[in-house]
Amino acid sequence: MKRPSERDREFTEFVTARRAALVRVATLLVSGDLARAEDVVQTALTRLYLAWPRVRPDTAYAYARRCVVNAATDERRSLFHRRERVHAQLPDVVAGEDPGGDGTRVLALLATLPTGMRAAVVLRYVEGLSVTEAADAMRCSEGNVKSQSARGLERLRALLPTHTYDYA
Repeated sequence: MKRPSERDREFTEFVTARRAALVRVATLLVSGDLARAEDVVQTALTRLYLAWPRVRPDTAYAYARRCVVNAATDERRSLFHRRERVHAQLPDVVAGEDPGGDGTRVLALLATLPTGMRAAVVLRYVEGLSVTEAADAMRCSEGNVKSQSARGLERLRALLPTHTYDYA
C-alpha cells in the first residue's frame, strides 16, 4: 500500500497532466458552459481521488473520463438543473452563427442532443474512442453506444444547413 503523501503526489501529477483534457470533454458534454464544465470536472476529480488507491495507472485517464461522463449526466438529472434559469442579458450570438469558427455552433448543436446521445457523439467522434471504450466510459452496452451515436449524428446532420454550390 502506498503512503498517503506518495498517493497525493501521484494524484496531483495526474491532475496537472490531464485536467485540461477533462475540462474539454466536460465542456462538450455540458454544451459549452465552461463554469458547469469546471464544476463537473471538480466533482469527477473528487470521486477519482476517493477511488485513487484502486485505480491502475494505465487506466487512470479512462477512469477519470468515465467520472466526468457520470458527473455530467448526474448534473443534468439534478432537480436544480431542471428549473428554469433566468439570464439578465440576451446572448451576443444569434443561434446558427459561428463567429470566427470558434466552435460555438458545434456547442449549440450538441446542446440540442439528449445527454446520452451527446455523450456518445463526444466520446466517439471528438475524443476518438472506440465503441468498446465509449461503452465502458458510459457504462452501457456497445449496441447502445452505436445507436446513440448514429441517432445523434442523424439529428446533427438534420440541423446543419446543406450547402449547394453553383459551378456555372
